[in-house]
Amino acid sequence: MFKAVLGMSRYGQLLQKILSGRSDAHIRFDELRALLKAMGFDERIRGSHYIYRKQGLMEKPNLQRDGGHAKPYQVRQIRRLILKYHLGEGD
Repeated sequence: MFKAVLGMSRYGQLLQKILSGRSDAHIRFDELRALLKAMGFDERIRGSHYIYRKQGLMEKPNLQRDGGHAKPYQVRQIRRLILKYHLGEGD
């Protein structure tokens, strides 16, 4: 299905975990931030909001901490973006 750009590194494993959809409540916030940066997203922090943008994408995902984890509904939004724009696929 997807060939992770980052191979089976920790980012590749995290990408598979997100795409599986079985662990939305257990995705660490800092790991998700690092994954988005590794995928080429630019990050802007505005208070407690971490706003991401990437050239070619209309959407600007917005993340907030929920303790040490990302909010599950925001993980689902990221998964939809990954699938919609085929992010994380090998060239």
